[in-house]
Amino acid sequence: MSNIKTSLDANTEQLTAPEAQWEIIQKNINGIDYQLYKDAPANLKELINAGRVHGDKEFLIYEDERISFDTFFQQSDAVAHQLQNAFNIQQGDRIAIAMRNYPEWMVSFAAIVLAGGVPVPLNSWGQAAELEYALDDCGAKVAFFDQQRFNHVAEKLNTLNVTAIIARPDGNNENASNIEDVITAAGDNKPADTSADAEDTAMIMYTSGTTGNPKGAVSNHRNICQTIFNFEFGATCAAMTDLDPIMKMLERGFESKVLLALPLFHVSGCHSVFLLSLRAGRPIVIMHKWDKVKALEIIEKERITMISAVPTMLMEMLEAKEWADFDTKSMFGFGAGGSAQPPRLSSEIYAKLPDSFPGTGYGMTESNACGFSAAGAVYAYKPKSTGCIAPIVEARIVGEDGSDVAQGERGEIHLKSPTVVQGYWNNPEATAETFANGWLITGDVGYIDEEGFLFITDRIKDMVIRGGENIYSVEVEAAILSHTGIEEAAAFGVPHDTLGEELALAVVLKSGIELSKDQIQAHIAEHLAKFKVPAHVYFEQELPKNATQKILKKPLKAKYAAA
Repeated sequence: MSNIKTSLDANTEQLTAPEAQWEIIQKNINGIDYQLYKDAPANLKELINAGRVHGDKEFLIYEDERISFDTFFQQSDAVAHQLQNAFNIQQGDRIAIAMRNYPEWMVSFAAIVLAGGVPVPLNSWGQAAELEYALDDCGAKVAFFDQQRFNHVAEKLNTLNVTAIIARPDGNNENASNIEDVITAAGDNKPADTSADAEDTAMIMYTSGTTGNPKGAVSNHRNICQTIFNFEFGATCAAMTDLDPIMKMLERGFESKVLLALPLFHVSGCHSVFLLSLRAGRPIVIMHKWDKVKALEIIEKERITMISAVPTMLMEMLEAKEWADFDTKSMFGFGAGGSAQPPRLSSEIYAKLPDSFPGTGYGMTESNACGFSAAGAVYAYKPKSTGCIAPIVEARIVGEDGSDVAQGERGEIHLKSPTVVQGYWNNPEATAETFANGWLITGDVGYIDEEGFLFITDRIKDMVIRGGENIYSVEVEAAILSHTGIEEAAAFGVPHDTLGEELALAVVLKSGIELSKDQIQAHIAEHLAKFKVPAHVYFEQELPKNATQKILKKPLKAKYAAA
């Protein structure tokens, strides 16, 4: 075992020992045994209120607006008071948030929790039908909108029996309240105290809905509080395992400040950036819209130290021709999750910023983003992996027959932890398919090596079966993305009369690069077996993506199936 893994294990044991800050205990919940952090917050309200200690320190920066922690909580308290008194919100009522990343999104979320409601973040990229479906499905009593999202569903709100509150209204909106007026009307009043049990519903977060209607993943307070506490453990453990870059960062003297480039309706934006920063006292700079050059401008202006984004976004920024035009010496932390990493991402990070502290992880909405992680030296040790398992997580790698496979063999990843959601709202069929006896059936394929590092090889539905041979799309994408002329790539199956399926590849070339189909096939052939070389190569200007910047393969399959 390597010195890095030995050190990581020793630090984990120290931090989770009896009487330590992240002490682990065993607890039986509804007949299932779990490992939990003993001293994690009891509920989401307690978790959020921990941020009040940061006082007049700056918290949210959006363009020319700057909001302190005190102001954030003053606004959140005011909205919570009005939810209870003017909007008659009762304990457990669902309240939706449908807006782009604005400070009001976070104020609304905190206010809903403080009022005793259940926040329901909705996809801000969702069009009318998707928003209507989710509002109706969750039975939202009140919803916070921005103008664009309000316009999508304004005519249906009476039918849906939803009361609207609008942030940043543009024009007259009948039958809707302005959030600024709601705050003003509260005066200095605070919300009535509410309490919540660890097993009470805390949040419903709708999945991206890449196929069919989105599903509402139901988290209780324990799920989210254990998740955030685990993130705090992970950061501390990673720092203890790799102190050198931490010390160099402190010597540079830049205050910790994070750039929010991911949507808040996703676990990465909500949990890893918003809730974690709220507790840590870390300022958040909110991007209006992702743009690699704008991101570099903000990094220089605000002295950003951390960014969490999907790998394609980080690659865009790191490889931008404008990189050298900006002062990026404050940058330290790179969080890359949400999809498979291009093989050259780690080398780009260390080439541009040698003393940085990149990280990655594996989790999903249904596990509240908790599962495996790696940062700093642990990340650099095996950059193609998604890291090592969290102390409160159990994992199985399961074969097609339902039994555990041998170490190092591929299979479907199953996870069990106190962070796994309770199921899908109003969807018992999907719940039964995805959750079993405390285990989350992820639908992802991977393997765990001899040191406990997880490697993701594919989604089960993305695996192409060509004449009985399994081809893992992620493996093919990794091979072509090692070519410096490729911006993005997606491998997928197309129908074949005799083989069943053939492998196809859609690529986006970098600006100014010219490559032929033969050159792309030859490059892949240098890395993979002949049967994994795509029979079809398609050149695209842009690949279809969802709101979290994950590539959507369904439209590509439909487009090229006939071809």
